[in-house]
Amino acid sequence: MNKRGFASDNNSGVHPKILEAIVNANSGHVAGYGDDVYTQQAVNEFKKHFGNEIQVFFVFNGTGANVLSINSLTNSFNAVICPATAHIFVDECGAPEKASGCKLIPVITQNGKLTPELIKPHLQGFGFEHHSQPKLISISQVTELGTVYTVDEIKAICDLAHQHNMLVHMDGARIANAAVSLDLPFKNFTKDAGVDVLSFGGTKNGMMFGEAVIFFNNDLAKNTKYFRKQSTQLYSKMRFIAAQFIAYFENDLWKTNATHSNKMASLLASKVEKLGIKITQDVSANGIFAIVDDDVRDKLQQDYFFYPWDELNHEVRWMTSFDTTPDDIENFHNALEQLLNE
Repeated sequence: MNKRGFASDNNSGVHPKILEAIVNANSGHVAGYGDDVYTQQAVNEFKKHFGNEIQVFFVFNGTGANVLSINSLTNSFNAVICPATAHIFVDECGAPEKASGCKLIPVITQNGKLTPELIKPHLQGFGFEHHSQPKLISISQVTELGTVYTVDEIKAICDLAHQHNMLVHMDGARIANAAVSLDLPFKNFTKDAGVDVLSFGGTKNGMMFGEAVIFFNNDLAKNTKYFRKQSTQLYSKMRFIAAQFIAYFENDLWKTNATHSNKMASLLASKVEKLGIKITQDVSANGIFAIVDDDVRDKLQQDYFFYPWDELNHEVRWMTSFDTTPDDIENFHNALEQLLNE
């Protein structure tokens, strides 16, 4: 087995408490498709964080959550504005466009974050039948470049969207890492900031599988149960997703895991910077983007699995996880240092 790598927090294992919760739920028979006590308890856990006036839909994975969100908020003649680095644009094989019929409009950013100034040039063609109608702005928190939106930055985007009768979707695949980075409750930078629908992820932070789509305006969710079924995201044995979320929220396991992964990223960043490695983005959560010569990168990858990010500019991405250890960081640092000194 290769040394523990830094390719993705998807590559980490499952937290023991999550596994235990799955095993504990695997007893007897309960109603399927979410009509069970586990699912109701999990929904209640979300209500503790976001308020009682929400609707929660559990799905298998992040792409499913994003597709379900977009389907629920748009028609096929609409357009979705997102960063050019967005997961929905780069890493979902066209699933949002295929499923919704919408046009995705990618916006170039320097740090993965949209701003009103970057969005405004794309707010045109309203009411003109020859143009896809802008309806949704999608942002990621944490972004795909490891940066984190502030509350004010999210509010500014939401205010702009709502002024134009548009809506805002947040891809929260790493929302726990963002909450730790901001030191704020989830609600402060989602519902209270004006976000309309949230894809809430847990897989990258210790869960086995399963995500949640959270609607802050129930009127927007009137057809979501049908879209979920049509998109093959309605899990018959829903209790095994729900049980994971119950354990995830119990004693703030989500926070413990995300705090650790963020801390490991900061440790790795400080160590490689001392070796003269240039870091290209703020290390706000659990991702590090750095410039590494191709020869060094290729040799390092023989022992440590990680992805090139921008090969043209020799940029790589290193991700830490809830189960990354200081020894992992130290060993990686030593290997990198040795290669740089050859």
